[in-house]
Amino acid sequence: MASDPGTGLRALIEGFLQERFDAKAEKLVPDDPKRDELVAQFQFDAWISDAARRVAQLQVVTHSLKPIHPDAKGTNLYVPPESLSAHPAVGSHVLPADFLGDVVGNAAALDVYKFLKLEHQGKSLLERVLENDAELAAALSDDPEQAHAWMQAFAAITEPRGGEASHTRAKQLYWLVGEDPVDNNDYHLLAPLYATSLAHSVILAINADRFGEAAKAARKARREQAFSEEGYHDYPNLAVQKLGGTKPQNISQLNSERGGSNYLLASLPPRWASQDTKAPLLTDSVFPRFGRRREVKRLVSDLRRFLESSPSHDYQARGLRDDLNAALMDELMLFTMQLHGLPPGWSNDDKCRLPAEEVYWLDPGRAEIDEAFREARESTDWESAIRQRFANWLNHALGRKLPLGDTEHRHWSRELERDATYQRWLERDRRWMESLDHELDDWQGGLGNE
Repeated sequence: MASDPGTGLRALIEGFLQERFDAKAEKLVPDDPKRDELVAQFQFDAWISDAARRVAQLQVVTHSLKPIHPDAKGTNLYVPPESLSAHPAVGSHVLPADFLGDVVGNAAALDVYKFLKLEHQGKSLLERVLENDAELAAALSDDPEQAHAWMQAFAAITEPRGGEASHTRAKQLYWLVGEDPVDNNDYHLLAPLYATSLAHSVILAINADRFGEAAKAARKARREQAFSEEGYHDYPNLAVQKLGGTKPQNISQLNSERGGSNYLLASLPPRWASQDTKAPLLTDSVFPRFGRRREVKRLVSDLRRFLESSPSHDYQARGLRDDLNAALMDELMLFTMQLHGLPPGWSNDDKCRLPAEEVYWLDPGRAEIDEAFREARESTDWESAIRQRFANWLNHALGRKLPLGDTEHRHWSRELERDATYQRWLERDRRWMESLDHELDDWQGGLGNE
């Protein structure tokens, strides 16, 4: 005798309800009166009926509004990739058939979405609902009308709530579609949404390229100049945008799963690499190279003449000295940024003889591809060492006729430490390293949940 086509689906759903019941019941003592309420709540028909009611609090989307502004209230859309027109640019139409839809709405009702994500024979309950699958209908109820009503309720999770609407906190854009830019009728008003399913797919790919085991092995092979069948990808100037603050679940389900992190790829014009921007190899320090820069030589010469003139301590003299100091610090930051434009990991070359603190200073991108380097950089007070090296270099550069010693050395070191541009750069570096640590933690945590 052939088995009921809905038997397997029914067993799947009952197993899901039993797991959720057990998780809640284990917190109750056996004679707790709330246990009877819980038993009634997780009766098959009672739970499905309640889920069909609560599903109205959720919407499965591919394009959401909350990432545009967390207080925006308006239309979200569910647009499957196969329904979109193909074109050469990257867009949601390139997503695979097994793409991840996002969920917005009441976080307390997310158990309903977990129910709809259950899979049987390679197809989720949501897919079956949208196809009006007869097997699922039979599994839900012996009453065809009741089953149809529940299926319709669950299918509505992909439909916008109410009429299409934008919001004052949403972005809106006038797009010229006609010939006359001064004619209001020649414009369409667009309300952009965030392609959340596409963004999540991109983030998973980038994280695999940055932190995956295959990428780590390929980078290690490169450092050791060994053969590797696998290549790897780098993403220079990658920025991380946090959505939702301390409550990323208020934005969406996928946003919560990645801790609110969303990547921004660099959209910059090509950077001209002049002959001056070469990796500082075969040298024991970059400061002699810094000192040979035309503007640095001029500033050092002006500062030397100023100090040799036995300047007074009035306001005007102090102002001139401070201006020269600030200009010299700006040149140091410009020099730093230029070397930061080199490919991350340049310092791993056997020809690099720089001391560790200068490598930590000038090759921060290596922290993304070299775990041992990142840990060493975080555990070392390389900033203080750089200030000492800068002071040594400047004392030497100025000290031909000037009696410069420990006092002046401490002064140059303090000047760099107090410089506003230098402090802003250090703060950016600290935030970047913290963000990198958080990303690694989130990535490793995500691997542990798979």
